Amino acid sequence: MQQESGYKANMMVGDQCYPAFELRNLLNFIETHLGESVANEIYQQLGLGPSELSAMQFVYVWQVEFAMEQLRTLSPDHEIGARLGASYQVSTLDVLLPFFDQFTTLGECLTFVIKNPDLAGSFSDTLIRVEDSTLWVRWLNTGKVSADKFSFQFQHSVCALLGAARQLVKASVNIDEIHFASSPHATVFLSQITGAQMTFDCDFFEWGINLDVLKTPLDYQFDQLSQIAVPDGISFIDEVLTHIRTCMPTPPKLEPFASTMHMSDRSLRRKLSAAGTTYQKLVDQVRCQAAINLILADELPIEEIAETLGYGDVSHFRQSFKHWLGYPPGHFLRLNQLHME
Repeated sequence: MQQESGYKANMMVGDQCYPAFELRNLLNFIETHLGESVANEIYQQLGLGPSELSAMQFVYVWQVEFAMEQLRTLSPDHEIGARLGASYQVSTLDVLLPFFDQFTTLGECLTFVIKNPDLAGSFSDTLIRVEDSTLWVRWLNTGKVSADKFSFQFQHSVCALLGAARQLVKASVNIDEIHFASSPHATVFLSQITGAQMTFDCDFFEWGINLDVLKTPLDYQFDQLSQIAVPDGISFIDEVLTHIRTCMPTPPKLEPFASTMHMSDRSLRRKLSAAGTTYQKLVDQVRCQAAINLILADELPIEEIAETLGYGDVSHFRQSFKHWLGYPPGHFLRLNQLHME
């Protein structure tokens, strides 16, 4: 893997496309662990059936997130997210396989997954950094997700990636360290399955793997691959995000924005609510992601960054950034600029 580091604005929401293999694996897991009746009820709430899902390549983000939340809240197992990720088989990752077949090392696969959330799925922005001989994948909670939900998604992702890596090569693959931005809790399964050292009460959720492991060559037989698939069309959420980014640093208020989208403000609110978000959340997402890029670039003073993002008062920008990520801009930069390449 090339030792590139940087911020990846990967967070996906609402009606953006998400790989259907995630939802299929998730519902199969739910049926096994919570019962067929629970899985059937979730199918009904998602508005699709097993046969329909089996023929799909992409679903909506909200559908996957809803099913994951059902699993997290209904299961008494606090490590159920890790168990879910560890259950995945490479053979089920249909839209990813034609791409993996073009690569030669684990590092290339990881790079592709991080750069292509529409094909691999992602609920979080990430910050990739290299420290000594370790590559770290740091999760940034730009969506202000609750700690329990964020931890569930994080553990699921770590175990899914590690499980796939072990199937793609014949060599032993372990993770060096896993950091939690939460208080100590039981991680018996996670420790056992990853071989990682666990550290709690950290600044961020992140995991680290030795760079030499990422050089491991792939040793997997990719048989009967389908054609490379890409999501069809542009989601409504993507349209909204594009308009907001175009209007930065002064995005319009909801009412005039709704008019731009040729709908009433009530219809816009209703449509965004159905996708699990609000107009203000999307504006904050765009601003937060732009702020992270500018802060990590470390080329402008904080006053100019605030002005670039449409803030007349730098103290207001500092407060907003701390609300988004838990740290003021200067402290966030100090936490994330070390060992960046």
